[in-house]
Amino acid sequence: MEPPVNTLLILTVIGDDRPGLVEALSRTISHHGGNWLESSMSRLAGKFAGIVQVSIPGGAAAALQGELATLPDLRITVEESTESTHQATGRRLHFTLVGQDRLGIVREVAAVLARHAVNVESLATHTESAPMSGETLFHAEAELLAGPGLNPLDLKIDLERLSLDLVVDFTLDEVRPG
Repeated sequence: MEPPVNTLLILTVIGDDRPGLVEALSRTISHHGGNWLESSMSRLAGKFAGIVQVSIPGGAAAALQGELATLPDLRITVEESTESTHQATGRRLHFTLVGQDRLGIVREVAAVLARHAVNVESLATHTESAPMSGETLFHAEAELLAGPGLNPLDLKIDLERLSLDLVVDFTLDEVRPG
């Protein structure tokens, strides 16, 4: 007898932040036999925003989607994933950046990464006041995946050139499997 086939769903969730939203979402997923695999959630400008990966028995996916649509105060988009849960292969990199906030930082860094065929697997950003000057500082931290043919020196040279234009500091380190 073959094991049941599970479906991977990616949920994007947004709504006015209030206590109990995660509980309502997790209760609904569990009620349909879903397994909450990964998530990232934040409070942004008074809104609750999140993304969740769920594994659910294939026959229960439609019923889950129907009930998710009825949850009050949340807008939920559901996408079925065709990718398996295996890890992508390549060179893993860790990137950090800090500098005075200005328009276009993410766009310009993303353009350099794209030219080198580097995929952004996760990106977290925030701003804060600098301790002494009170200027707004922009912080970014990213996990990246590059193909085995990446020349890290070429990427660093392009990022260093950009950091001079943007007046930011960055680090780029290869993550060794371990």
